[in-house]
Amino acid sequence: MRRMAQSLGIVLIVLFLCNVLSAGKKIKPKDLPPKHQRFLKLTQYIITEEEKDVFMQLNSERERDIFIESFWKQRDPTPGTPENEYREKIIERFNHANKYLGRETVREGWKTDRGRIYIILGPPQSKERFIGKKGIYPTVVWYYYGEDRKKLPPQFALVFYQRGGGGEFQLYDPAVDGPSSLLIKSKNMDPFNYRKLYKKIKEIAPTLAQPSISLVQGEMPINFTPSPRNSILIKDILESPTEDVNPTYATHFMDYKGMVSTEYMTNFVESDNHTALLRDPFTGLNFLHFSVAPKNLSIDYYEAKDQYYCNFVLDVSLRKGEKVIFQYSKKFPYYFPAQEIERIRSNGLAIEDSFPVAQGNYKLIILLRNSVGKEFTVIEKNINIPETSDSPHIVGPLVGYNLRNYKGEMHIPYKVLERKLVVDPKNTFASGDDISLMLVLSEIDRELWEEGKVNIRIKGTQQKSSEEKSYKVSLDDQPFRKILALTHTFPAKELRPDYYEFRITLQGEKGKILDESKGNFIVSPQESISHPIAHTKGFPLSHSYTFYYMLARQYNKANKNEKASFYYQKAFQMNPDYKEGLIDYVNFLLKTEKYNKGLELIERIKGEERFQFDYFFTKGRLYMKKGNYHQAIKHFQEGNKIYNSNISLLNSLGYCYSQVGEKDKALEILKASLSLNKEQPSVQKWITKLEKKDR
Repeated sequence: MRRMAQSLGIVLIVLFLCNVLSAGKKIKPKDLPPKHQRFLKLTQYIITEEEKDVFMQLNSERERDIFIESFWKQRDPTPGTPENEYREKIIERFNHANKYLGRETVREGWKTDRGRIYIILGPPQSKERFIGKKGIYPTVVWYYYGEDRKKLPPQFALVFYQRGGGGEFQLYDPAVDGPSSLLIKSKNMDPFNYRKLYKKIKEIAPTLAQPSISLVQGEMPINFTPSPRNSILIKDILESPTEDVNPTYATHFMDYKGMVSTEYMTNFVESDNHTALLRDPFTGLNFLHFSVAPKNLSIDYYEAKDQYYCNFVLDVSLRKGEKVIFQYSKKFPYYFPAQEIERIRSNGLAIEDSFPVAQGNYKLIILLRNSVGKEFTVIEKNINIPETSDSPHIVGPLVGYNLRNYKGEMHIPYKVLERKLVVDPKNTFASGDDISLMLVLSEIDRELWEEGKVNIRIKGTQQKSSEEKSYKVSLDDQPFRKILALTHTFPAKELRPDYYEFRITLQGEKGKILDESKGNFIVSPQESISHPIAHTKGFPLSHSYTFYYMLARQYNKANKNEKASFYYQKAFQMNPDYKEGLIDYVNFLLKTEKYNKGLELIERIKGEERFQFDYFFTKGRLYMKKGNYHQAIKHFQEGNKIYNSNISLLNSLGYCYSQVGEKDKALEILKASLSLNKEQPSVQKWITKLEKKDR
């Protein structure tokens, strides 16, 4: 199977996503090493729940150290420099809080209300102290300038007071605590007569009166009643450190720490992505097309050729539950001259690919790594590939900003017949762009082709007076096919800037609607925007038999044997000399107990030097399943001469020896297998059973 994948130019990998790691058992903070306990204390107020949850599931110091590095990297305001100003700022604030803000309590300063605010917001622009004021409990007010992007007002105050006159300074909330809690002799005053309380505080400490009612500077509510906005402000302040943090990197850290090298783990980058299902008119198969555009792009220089480059590796997996149905890996190196570097940096790159996909519901997982910069991005999507319908229907539509002509004999992502749609994963277009729609119509008969039309209706969704456009395309505008590919292009400037929805309807005789589909896109007010540069690889359609083998393998893994058998037979008939596919087919025949057919086909690789191990091992398994153990032993022994450390072969050979009564040889072979991999409880149990029989 490995050779088959290499011939396709697609190296199937065993490691990638065979078993995505499940959430581990959480460790308790007290059981962490001191340096990791200190990290949790230091980041108590700035770490997200998702980040903390992942950190407490990591089970080695090395993993936690890498996670910490990644944690600070996500928050680094100047990632291109060796310093991380944010980390240094938090450490400085944490130390200050411990040194100065815990003096009135036995708790460490960072645990107090003032310590928490200081770590989150830093030192205030100014302070006021109301200590020893007759009639007022000890109170401190900190004044800050806010940030609109963190939902904080331009100026606000935070009040800390000693409730009842002692203990640590607590954060005051006008709406919850009320101004009466600041006054020493307030028992005889109505706690809800805010006007009177305000006046009383103003008599004693004039500048404290305003923040006792409203923390927002210059804001005085009606009837002096503290607004719930005060509680919202405090909530926004406490949440502000996590506002700009996307915790996705943390969950990916947990999911992919076993699949992505440690040097990549701190360099997760976000990406835009696009997926689409299209039926290929040439083969009649459904293909899943996708485009991934990382938002950050590291570039290196290759001096020998005076070129710049990126070096991507793409790993794709289809999963059904915990089972991997299909997976492959491809390399996408990209070289370009110096004069292109600014265009590449401003536009970015989009890696595109496609593969045939079987009907069913799956989770699609795409892992894209750039060895330059050791960066990685991950896309996870649930996809549904419907059963093929016998009635006329629409597949798509897709939206892009260009249509290009390519030779028909090459399969390329987002290409149907001889036209390739150039997509932008963001589905956003400038007024200077053209907008191109592509869709595939399936199960078209000649009568529908002669009479049918496709109606395209586009409507804005955000403007008060939404704009609408309609276009009609006749099916007979192009030569008749059972599977038709239609395209339509119009200038984006025909539409006002807005979010648009479009609906495609397939109309038959007398305008009868046979099917409909919809999609969306955005028209930007800008005259031009950058679109990522698509990078892909073509595949010759003369080798389309490999597509059928891919589908056969998917149905085989999904245990849909009838469909798997159909596609294996089809692929074999298209190219009986494709040895890698033939081995896969024979293994399927072995699984479905078609032993004689398998023995017939496996002879086609006899004498092929590259496939001798596969020949002897597979033939031995076929004989073993038929119960012909002597013939099986003969072929397993020949295979073992070529490769003597294949555990599956050794276990099969040991089993055959035990079945013909040669227990000593069976024990020798099984113990050799166990020495290669000690984690084989069934083999150990088998050995114990044979040894007992001997005794």
